[in-house]
Amino acid sequence: MAQKAVKSQKKPKKQDLSVYINLQTDFGFKRVFGIKEVMLNFLNAALEIPGGIADLTYSNVEILGLTKEDRKAFYDLICVTGNGERIIVEIQNIRQDHFKDRILFYASLLIQEQNVQGRIVDDEWDFVLYPVYSVNILQFCFKKYMTKKEKFEKYLSYIQLMDKNTNELFSDKLNIVCIELPRFGKKLKEEKTFLEQWVYLIKNMHKLKDMPEELKAEIFETVFGIAKIAQMSKEEISRYLKSLSDMNAVKNQFKRMSDTIADAKNTIAEQVNTIATVTIERDNAWNERDNAFATVATVTTERDNALKELKILKQRFGLN
Repeated sequence: MAQKAVKSQKKPKKQDLSVYINLQTDFGFKRVFGIKEVMLNFLNAALEIPGGIADLTYSNVEILGLTKEDRKAFYDLICVTGNGERIIVEIQNIRQDHFKDRILFYASLLIQEQNVQGRIVDDEWDFVLYPVYSVNILQFCFKKYMTKKEKFEKYLSYIQLMDKNTNELFSDKLNIVCIELPRFGKKLKEEKTFLEQWVYLIKNMHKLKDMPEELKAEIFETVFGIAKIAQMSKEEISRYLKSLSDMNAVKNQFKRMSDTIADAKNTIAEQVNTIATVTIERDNAWNERDNAFATVATVTTERDNALKELKILKQRFGLN
């Protein structure tokens, strides 16, 4: 008997890489923003420093504390402009407790280190500071709970030292910029500023197949050229995939931790409800017991009264 021909099963194709790298990975972020021309353009759009930034140099990303006992701080990228401004540029993929404190701590180190490199007048530091800028690109929102309308109302925060009563600027030497990517929901046609185009690119570049018409500026052509995976060497692709894997692993670990915490909260809530139910049932049982005791006491009293009346009647009629 002839056997039926078995159809050959095609092996599933491996998922192709995106056309462009993910700028939110450590590798992708540093590959693109490690180019001076690109960083200058982005910072001029994000910071709007009067007169703009004409030039910058990249600084050591490791900053030492003032003493040997102080901890080291490692940054993603640090720049020093031609006018002496210090700029931290960081991308943060995972929510951290006290992240705002971390921003202040890292920025303060760039203020303190100017004491070492500062200008000396009559053997004393003259306390004149160069401005410090901390630019933070976040893949999470500071506020955990927001309405849908509230979520997309504001993606950009610019923080300076202000007088609380008058709203007057106290000092321009500490400047913090936070870009919350999840809160940016604009489409290319809706974008009105150069910064909005940058934010769209950072958030969505790895999802694009071609360079959109709306991003035909010369600087973006440079970025798309740098970020094209097909133009990378095997070693660079390997490093990128490792960076992408690390980012996803951290995200998955954070999600598992969040799910575990959520499960624990649900378990605790269920236990609290169970305890509350058992407590109510116990209290009801005690109430029923007390009512039963009261009923027994009443019946006993009525019985004793009846026996007394019966005894009196027997005595009256000589029935003893």
